[in-house]
Amino acid sequence: MRNVNAQFLFDFGSPNAYLAHKVIPGIEARTGVTFEYVPILLGGLFRLTGNRSPVEAFAGIKNKPEYGRLEMERFVRRHGLTAFRMNPHFPVNTLQIMRGAIAASQDGSFARYVDAVFGAMWERGLKMDDPVVIESALNEAGLDGARLLEAINQPAVKETLLGNTQRAFERGAFGAPTFFVGHEIFFGKDSLRDVEEEIVRARAA
Repeated sequence: MRNVNAQFLFDFGSPNAYLAHKVIPGIEARTGVTFEYVPILLGGLFRLTGNRSPVEAFAGIKNKPEYGRLEMERFVRRHGLTAFRMNPHFPVNTLQIMRGAIAASQDGSFARYVDAVFGAMWERGLKMDDPVVIESALNEAGLDGARLLEAINQPAVKETLLGNTQRAFERGAFGAPTFFVGHEIFFGKDSLRDVEEEIVRARAA
């Protein structure tokens, strides 16, 4: 079997990215492949592609939003994600926490940071565009909230997030969550079965 590169492009502002994040460990356990998490700025990707969030794109379309909620409920039940709740402050400006993900990736606290912020957003319903709330949530997770918030202003952190977003666009991404298995692109949490099948196929090739 050969090595396979699997990537998860995410923004904390996407509830579907949270749901995918919770399902990915099972795929990793079954396939032996570890996903590379790539922070992107969804708002920036929308600007590059002319895309809009589902809330905006489907506003006023009868039955479409209702079906979207039904589909999400089914996914939650199927995977037992009982801690999930819609964030009452949605949509949340994620610029600070996405830059924070870059900063955390540079100091070795990335995995704990991702878990803490996804949990704060989609389990605890916190207002994660408020610096005071962000710092408190990170401190409660055993991270140095003040230091990470300070680091988000570093030029290298800003440039890395912008670069990730630009490369995502150039590779064909238009939203989150997006997955790459090698050069194959997949979009949305509902493509995770296809992602896993591609990993298995690529490993056996």
